[in-house]
Amino acid sequence: MGALVKLVDATLFVFFFVIALAAPLIDAQTCLPQSLFPNVLVELKSWYARQYGDYLVTQKPHFFVGIVWLELLFQWPLSIANLYGILAAKSWFNTTCLIYGVSVFTSMVTILSELVQSGKASDKLLYMYFPFLGLGVLAILRGLLPPSSTTSSGIGKRPTLGRKKKA
Repeated sequence: MGALVKLVDATLFVFFFVIALAAPLIDAQTCLPQSLFPNVLVELKSWYARQYGDYLVTQKPHFFVGIVWLELLFQWPLSIANLYGILAAKSWFNTTCLIYGVSVFTSMVTILSELVQSGKASDKLLYMYFPFLGLGVLAILRGLLPPSSTTSSGIGKRPTLGRKKKA
């Protein structure tokens, strides 16, 4: 099981790294003024919206803007914490991974429900969003796994003191 956990952690690390970069540079353009971003990033987001027909990005419905705020204020810091948790083998990684996974899964179910129910989404657009639903499921499953001995650190743990029993 150790090799499987390492494979899952490596996969999650890649996703967390992508989120750590994309959330403030790309996704934040949904909520913040475009004047705060370099033209190359604004053009990249415009190209993506045209290429994939992502009407949520162009129309900015209120629920989508709210989900992006959730991503920026809650999920983005958790992704950075999870990157650190993987690299430093922190014992709290399972907890933060579970929290992150539930949040992402809930957000993706909401977005995918809109995309499917509206009938406006192309298969290409759905294929862009579905991996993030998988990320949520994978993070939830990783968070539910018991901490392995390789993720537990001895830092901050005191040795138990031997106590004499009263006769």
